[in-house]
Amino acid sequence: MSEKIRKLVRTNTVLYILLLLLFAGVTVQVSPILAVCEVCAALLVLYISRRRNKMVQQQLHQYVERIAGGADTAKNSNMLFAPMPMMVFNPDREDVLWANDLFAALPEVGEDIFESKVRQVVPGFETHWLLEGKSEYPGLFQWNGRRYRVFGCLSRHDGQGHLGVLATTYWMDVTDLEGLRATLEQTRPVVAIVMIDNYEDLMSACPEGKRSAVRAAIEEKMDQWRGDAGTLLMKYDRDRYLMVFTEEQYEAFAAGRFAILDEVRTVQAAEGVCATMSIGVGREAESFDALYKNAGLALEMALSRGGDQAVVKDRMNFEFYGGRAKATEKRTKVKSRVMANALGDLMDDTEHVYVMGHQYADMDTLGAAAGVCAIARKRGKNAHIVMDMENNSVGPMLRRLRQLPEYKDVFIGGGDAFLRVQPNTLLVVVDTNRPASVESEPLLESCNRVAVIDHHRRGSSYIEKMALNYHEPYASSASELVAELLQYLLEPGDLLKTEAEALLAGIVLDTKNFTNRTGGRTFEAAAYLRRAGADTQDVQRMFQSDLESMIARYAIIRQAELYREDLAIAAIDETCERVTAAKAADELLTLSGVQASFVFYPKDDGVYISARSLGEVNVQVIVEALGGGGNSTSAGGQLPDITVEEVREKLKEAIDKYFEKPMQGGTNK
Repeated sequence: MSEKIRKLVRTNTVLYILLLLLFAGVTVQVSPILAVCEVCAALLVLYISRRRNKMVQQQLHQYVERIAGGADTAKNSNMLFAPMPMMVFNPDREDVLWANDLFAALPEVGEDIFESKVRQVVPGFETHWLLEGKSEYPGLFQWNGRRYRVFGCLSRHDGQGHLGVLATTYWMDVTDLEGLRATLEQTRPVVAIVMIDNYEDLMSACPEGKRSAVRAAIEEKMDQWRGDAGTLLMKYDRDRYLMVFTEEQYEAFAAGRFAILDEVRTVQAAEGVCATMSIGVGREAESFDALYKNAGLALEMALSRGGDQAVVKDRMNFEFYGGRAKATEKRTKVKSRVMANALGDLMDDTEHVYVMGHQYADMDTLGAAAGVCAIARKRGKNAHIVMDMENNSVGPMLRRLRQLPEYKDVFIGGGDAFLRVQPNTLLVVVDTNRPASVESEPLLESCNRVAVIDHHRRGSSYIEKMALNYHEPYASSASELVAELLQYLLEPGDLLKTEAEALLAGIVLDTKNFTNRTGGRTFEAAAYLRRAGADTQDVQRMFQSDLESMIARYAIIRQAELYREDLAIAAIDETCERVTAAKAADELLTLSGVQASFVFYPKDDGVYISARSLGEVNVQVIVEALGGGGNSTSAGGQLPDITVEEVREKLKEAIDKYFEKPMQGGTNK
C-alpha cells in the first residue's frame, strides 16, 4: 500500500532540478560561484520535495487507516480498492490529495493528479455543498457523457501537517439507472375519459340519416389527434370514450394544449350547432383503478366548469386546458325538482339552518341567502345569515331586510355562528364553492352537513363531502337557482316582497339587466319573483349610483387602454371601492368593440382585480392564471404581495396564453 500511495502522491520535481542544473552548466563559464549556488539550490529543492512527500505519505497513511477502521493491511486495502470511484481533496484550496484506481480509470482522469485542482480534474464540479454540511451533490453531475450521483463527507485531520480538513467523495455512475428511470416515467400509463358535451343537441339538430355521419366525423377527428403512437381509444357509451396512453404521449397532448378541443368544434350538425368535448385525464397513480378514478374526477370537474375543456388530475393538483366556448345549458326541471325536495328533506331533519356566501357579499349572495331563509321559515326552522355587516356591497337591500320582523336577529357574524353551531346544524353555502372564499372558513369546517348552491365554475379547490350539491355553471346566478327551487317548495304568496326583490336584484346584477348569460330559465325565475310581489322599479333603484361614485367610476375608465384591440385594461394606482371597480369593468363593456374588461387596483398590501366579459372571452380562465376565480363572464380575485405593474404584466401574459393557438398534430415530440 505504501508503494501505491507513494506513486499517487509523487510530485513532479524532476523538471525543476533539470532546469536548475541546465542553468548551472550555462553559467559555470561566466560565474562558477553562481553555478555552484544553482547546484545547491537544485539539491535543496530535491531535499524539500522528498521531505514534504514523506510527510504527506505519513498523514495520508493515518487518514486512510482511520477511515478504513484500523491499521490492518486487509482493512486499509478496502479503501484503496473500494467498489466505487473515490477522490480525496482539500476543500479550502481544492487540491486533489488522493484517488483510488477506479477514479483514476475514469475517462480523461489518469493517475498523475496529485496536487491538481479539482476543477482541472473534474471540470464544472462544485464543492460548496460539502462546506454547507450536505452529504450529497445537489442533483446529478454530468461528466464526459455520463451521469454521477456524488456523495461526500468532511473529516478533520489530527496531525500537525498542512492538510487540516479533508473531503472524501464517492462517485456512483447512475447513467444506466437514470436511463431506465426515464424510460419508466415516459411509459407510465395515463387514462382519459372523453365525453361529447352536447351529444343530444347534435343528434336532435340533424336528420336521422346524417347522425351517423356526424358521429363518424367526430371519431375521425379523434383518430387524427391521437396519431398512430399506440394510443388505445375505445367507445363504451354513445357519447363517451376511454383512452389509454403513455406519459410521453400525454406530454405531447399537453404541449398541443389538447388541440382536439378546437378540432372537434369544426363538426357541425346544423347551423350554429357545433360539437364540443370534455376530457378528464388521470395520471400519476399506482393502479389502473386509481387512474380511472382520477380521470372520472377530472371529467366531473370539466363538466362543472362548463365543459369544452380538458382537466388533468395528477397526484395532487388539477390542470386546465381550453374552456373557450360558451356554456350550453344542461339543467332540467326534473333535476331542479329533485334538488328542491332534497333540500327540503335536509331542513326537515335539522333544527338550525345557517346560510353563508362568499366574502364581501354582493346582491346575488344576499338574494340567494334570503331565498333559503324563506324556505327554512316555511318549514318552521330557525335560519341565520352569516355575513360581515361592514364589508359588503348590499347596504340598501340589507337595511330593508333588517327592518322586517321576520329578519330580526337573522344576520350574525362568522365568529358568533361558529360558537353557536350544533352537531345537527345544516349549513347552506350560496354563490361560491371555494372553501377559501366563504365568509367563515372555521364555520364551514365545523359543520358536517353542508349544502352548496352555486353557479360559478369549479376551481382546483372546492368544498368536498357535501350533503347536497346544486352546482350549475350554466345558470346566470345563484339567485336564479334558488328562485327555481322556491317554485317547488313555496307558493308565490309565501315569499316576502323584499325577499323576492332581493332575489330579482341578484339576477339583475349577474345578468347585467338581462343582457348577459340569460336563458329561458332566467326569465321563468324572474316571472315567478314578479308574481311574488317583486317591483322592478324598486329593484332598479338598488343599483342607482351617487355623483361621487359615478365620478370615481369614470376616472377609472379614463385610464383604460386597449390590448389586443378588443380587451380593455384599466390599472389604478390608488385604492378605490370594490363596487366602483366592478361597475367600471361593467361599463367598459359598453364601449364599441370591447369583448372583455379588466380593472385592478391596490388594496391591503395586494391588488384586487375585477374582470367582465360579453361571453366570447372566458375571463375565468384568464383570472384563474392569476389566482382568482369566478365564471366565464364575471371573475375577480385578490393577489397578495404584488404591485399594480407586476399584475399588468402577468395579466397580459395570461391573456396571450389564453389566445395562444394550440399546436396541431399528434403525439410524437
